[in-house]
Amino acid sequence: MSQEIAEINNKIKAGKAKVLTASELKLLVANVGVSQAARQVDVIVTGTFEPMESSGAIINLGHTDPPIKIRSCWIDNVPAYAGFGAVDIYLGVTQEAEISDESPQNHGGGHVIADLIAGKTVPFKAIGHPNDCYPRANFETLINKESINQFYLFNPRNLYQNFIVGVNGGEETLYTYLGPLQPRLGNAVYSNPGAISPLWNDPDLQLIGIGTRIFMGGGIGYVAWEGTQHFPLQKRLENRTPIGPAATLALIGDAKQMTSEWVRGCYFRNYGASLMMGVAIPLPVIDEEVVARAAVMDDQIVAPVIDFSIPRRVRPIFGSVSYAQLKSGKIAIAGTTVRTAPLASLHMSEGAAKTLKNWIVRGDFTLTEPVAMLPSDRTFLPQDVRGF
Repeated sequence: MSQEIAEINNKIKAGKAKVLTASELKLLVANVGVSQAARQVDVIVTGTFEPMESSGAIINLGHTDPPIKIRSCWIDNVPAYAGFGAVDIYLGVTQEAEISDESPQNHGGGHVIADLIAGKTVPFKAIGHPNDCYPRANFETLINKESINQFYLFNPRNLYQNFIVGVNGGEETLYTYLGPLQPRLGNAVYSNPGAISPLWNDPDLQLIGIGTRIFMGGGIGYVAWEGTQHFPLQKRLENRTPIGPAATLALIGDAKQMTSEWVRGCYFRNYGASLMMGVAIPLPVIDEEVVARAAVMDDQIVAPVIDFSIPRRVRPIFGSVSYAQLKSGKIAIAGTTVRTAPLASLHMSEGAAKTLKNWIVRGDFTLTEPVAMLPSDRTFLPQDVRGF
């Protein structure tokens, strides 16, 4: 059994495509086997809803009169980067608001982006670099997503193929990018939703590549490039799934299409601001192997348990645990039973996949061929003090 993406798209347009979420596909394989399932499915839809802190928004404000070349700027008191053209800026989700009486507490770029997507109006302030082309020295106004030109997310690193489980073997609570880690192995936190997440189901990135159309934040986005810290050479199990952080994707999408249901600002106590976002990626069933890879279950994928109490780049590891163990609510570490919790929303991850499934079934979303595949040979380089 084999088919081309063009054939699948013809079925979608005719309303005849057979579309399942990753969870539905795994259940079908358990009941009828890989070969039979492959004959019954055209598209498998994966999904996730998790923190994606290496994200941000490109915004073009449009020119003022007289024109301004922005040197420094703030959106709702959160600094944005203005080192592009005169009125192009980039707002990162982890950038935090400057301290002032007007700024809400625990407020950052992720909250501003989410507010703009939700249709809210926010204050904007800029200091210019006066010159003959752009004489204006400063500018203040209110903006919303309808009053600006381009407003799109360009996220340098999203969708970790796998990540870590954080624990704390020390004596004091630690505040981390996984949230609070309680002392003496008081809890364990993981951030990946497991076997329904996109890159588990295409472990060697044979289907997902540059130009792949995706569901991103409630709108349509695309895979733009490999993500930062992309590490496909991570050690893998026999089923080709990685034992730790591996592949990542850079994503791009029109924020004016996105919705507040799928893009939400968040804040990690004593760590900083971030963004929660829903992403779903369709996998075309071009052959039986696609189904075999996507049939992977939570008890067949693992993550390393890392002790954050040692403040070094390489921290102690308490072995690995399966995502089935993590989702059970408890794991065993060094003879201690430790409760677990996910940062990702399993409910919303399923919801992202179901939403994209519905779009495809209605004929509102077709699949794309990658224009180039993502690299499979990237190493992961640490940074040290060097003297050249």
